[in-house]
Amino acid sequence: MKLGISSYSLNKRLRTGEMDIFDVIDWAKAHDCAHLELVPFSLPLLNAEGKIDYDYVSRIRDKAQSVDLPLSVFSLNACVIKPTEAERRAEIERIKMYMDMAHFLGMKKMRHDTCSGQHPEGINTPEQFEKDFPAFVAAIQELADYAKSLGMNTTLENHGLYVNGADRLIRLVNAAGRDNVRMTIDTGNYLCVDDEPETAVKKCVGYADMIHLKDFYIRKKDRMLPQDGMYTAGAKAAPRPMPTPEELRKMPPRLGYVGTASGRHILRGAILGQGDLDIWAILKTLKDAGYDKEISIEFEGMEDCEAATEICLNTARYIWERV
Repeated sequence: MKLGISSYSLNKRLRTGEMDIFDVIDWAKAHDCAHLELVPFSLPLLNAEGKIDYDYVSRIRDKAQSVDLPLSVFSLNACVIKPTEAERRAEIERIKMYMDMAHFLGMKKMRHDTCSGQHPEGINTPEQFEKDFPAFVAAIQELADYAKSLGMNTTLENHGLYVNGADRLIRLVNAAGRDNVRMTIDTGNYLCVDDEPETAVKKCVGYADMIHLKDFYIRKKDRMLPQDGMYTAGAKAAPRPMPTPEELRKMPPRLGYVGTASGRHILRGAILGQGDLDIWAILKTLKDAGYDKEISIEFEGMEDCEAATEICLNTARYIWERV
């Protein structure tokens, strides 16, 4: 098992300035991670002109090499369905820019979404998916062809309330018809669209090129106190101002509940093995399938992120040895 972490797992420390990415690299190496997945959250990867800051990116590459920690995948939120063709082209070119960055870092894989979170207008229906399907496939193909010119694979993740669920992702990968298009399987995200995770992982494991190992608490919405939700099915996303690092340090813990597509349940990130997913069954499926590529812990709960991520790593190792 090539077990590592996503830098997102320690994003609370990155956001407050208590850690930087170089600290995260040291932390991952000290905790016997086999790789580190990078996400751009809280990282000043671009300069004031919106171009790649190659000086900063070079330091990340050199630091990882100096401690012998492979950088495995660059994971990017994106949305290729736009009101105008000019906006769509700009988004595809933005993804390619980050692909160039990942290639410069020595990575062989790039996860790019086709629509992060949910549809921009909150229209997550099957009918809307069919309408957007040709645009999704065209973008996936173009980006896969660009990635291939760099010697890279691309992956699609079951992410959010729209481009999620085993069946939708399988359709997209097959329709793309490119041998370098695979999946990032997020074990918890299937719940966002009311897919049963253990079954969905079995459907998708043959397409996997990366695993996000995640756990969730599942609760009935009508039995909970008022929530601090991230987004709700059918609601257009509202922009929120980003707190300063100092404001973040003073904030009480956020519950971070997420509404599912059906509206019946809400989810909150959990320490691996402490939530409501059958992590034993999921890891057994991966092991039985002979999956031998990278697995990233992706912790997004309310607990202390360093302690929680360490527990997640130890739990994953413990279960993997016993399934």
